[in-house]
Amino acid sequence: MKWSKTHLHTLREAPSDAEITSHQLFIRGGYIKKLAPGIYTYGVMALRSIRKLEKIIREELDNIECSEVLMPMVQPAEIWKETHRWSEMGDGLLKFKNRNDHEFCLGATHEEAITDYIRHDLKSYKNLPMIIYQIQTKFRDEIRPRFGLMRGREFIMKDAYSFDIDKEAALQSYDKMHAAYVNIFNRLGLDFRVVKADSGSIGGDTSEEFHVLAESGEDQLMVSTESDFAANLEVCPAIDPVEASYGGGEALPLEEFPTPGLKTIASLSESVKIDQKNLVKTMFFSLSEGLEDDKSKPIAVLLRGDDEVNPIKIKNHLGLSNPPLLLTETEVQTLTGALPGSCGPVGLDIPVYSDNGLKNYKNFTVGANKNDVHLKNVNAGRDFQVTEYADLRFAKSGDKSPDSKGVLKAIRGIEVGHIFYLGTKYSKAMKAQVLDQNGKAKTIEMGCYGLGVSRTIQAAVEQKNDSDGIIWSKALAPFHVHICNLDPKDSSVNSVVESITSDLEKKNIEVFIDDRKERPGVKFKDADLLGFPVRLTIGGKGVKEGTVDVVNRSTGNKKQVEINNVSIEVEEILNSL
Repeated sequence: MKWSKTHLHTLREAPSDAEITSHQLFIRGGYIKKLAPGIYTYGVMALRSIRKLEKIIREELDNIECSEVLMPMVQPAEIWKETHRWSEMGDGLLKFKNRNDHEFCLGATHEEAITDYIRHDLKSYKNLPMIIYQIQTKFRDEIRPRFGLMRGREFIMKDAYSFDIDKEAALQSYDKMHAAYVNIFNRLGLDFRVVKADSGSIGGDTSEEFHVLAESGEDQLMVSTESDFAANLEVCPAIDPVEASYGGGEALPLEEFPTPGLKTIASLSESVKIDQKNLVKTMFFSLSEGLEDDKSKPIAVLLRGDDEVNPIKIKNHLGLSNPPLLLTETEVQTLTGALPGSCGPVGLDIPVYSDNGLKNYKNFTVGANKNDVHLKNVNAGRDFQVTEYADLRFAKSGDKSPDSKGVLKAIRGIEVGHIFYLGTKYSKAMKAQVLDQNGKAKTIEMGCYGLGVSRTIQAAVEQKNDSDGIIWSKALAPFHVHICNLDPKDSSVNSVVESITSDLEKKNIEVFIDDRKERPGVKFKDADLLGFPVRLTIGGKGVKEGTVDVVNRSTGNKKQVEINNVSIEVEEILNSL
């Protein structure tokens, strides 16, 4: 492919709304162009990279006998209402009506659509197991799209769905897909981790995320220093390295004391000369959304002053569909009689959940539910009742690894894949059943498996770049070789370019030729920006001397190579990647 015949335009500077490196490089390199917030046109180079990733995905899924289909992006409201997700998905689901006043949405995910597709066709256990996938555009109406393809509204995704007769078989399908995903990301040459994760609005009780490691990643991961344990911060178990305790001995008399102006744990700690970790803070949440009447009331959550409450863990512990919401300042005052900062569990007639870290705390300090007043020598059991102790905080670096090997440390990651064991959440709601070996109707067990195609190619760039531009892996590079033709009007130079291109293409090495009438410096900068693995510089002087400059993009190494040996040298570089 020649640059002069390609709609490719690079920029020296990135627009101000491009916040992270990969977004900047994708815009500057002409890989993507914004049409509207969160909606992009994929340029020639981006599309070539996407197609390569799609090919790898298809090869790995075909290896485990998955079937590919293509479902509509526009979906009727009826199937979403069957599973109650028409309301549960919230504003992220873009809804609209057609001219006949029928309700539809743009597909944010396809659990309902795929279940509808198979539910009248699969009749017997003999039809199972089955895994069906598609690679398709999806739309989620992000509140604030950002970071280019990382958090866009419209994106390309591979989603797959497994159907099995029972949980044991479903988990076997899950394991097969897990292995396929590992193969896919290994083939891409990316540094990635598989982490335990929360299932979110998709549902199910088993899920794992695949993260490309990058400092700018939106997700914080917790990994063991001595094992392969890894989990998203949202669900990582929090275990103290040594058992925490405070204020042991006999329970002392309860005592009020004034704390004017002390609204934060930090200010209280400084005033009373007690470490923040030995103070107790009280958070208030509402459990009313989607719950039965007996749970439609606030709860209090206690934790140490230096810990952070984890709403995802509250959601999972109490079996909620969504994380609970913090009460507003006004709601807290109505409930307790005091403003936040002066509140505590004593005297409250609501459930009180306590983080495990407080099990051995005695004679501790909390708010007195009176403005600017606190209580000291508070003891659970005597002064208030704990409804239940549970792991309700975010894990921290230095916590004990849940597998008892080493301690946890924090790293950043970009989520590019997420796999779920769903159970019967969708099949039960949509009455997808088959006859088992005994002729009895049985609800199909399901799994779902997402992989962000467009997000992955940008995540690859976020992981591998330098001050000059992108550094593509061999697997994802739009082209393997970038030829800078420094004298496109020189017939002898053109002849060498054509000859080398022909030799390389015979070896299935893809070549892009910069034949523009631009200065060498411009061409070199654009070559580094686009980031293909190998750059060849071919000009009149070198042709006369019988040499070509060969540059390895990932190492920066430059070498003069005889024209006849160029294809061998390029092969060696590519094979080393």
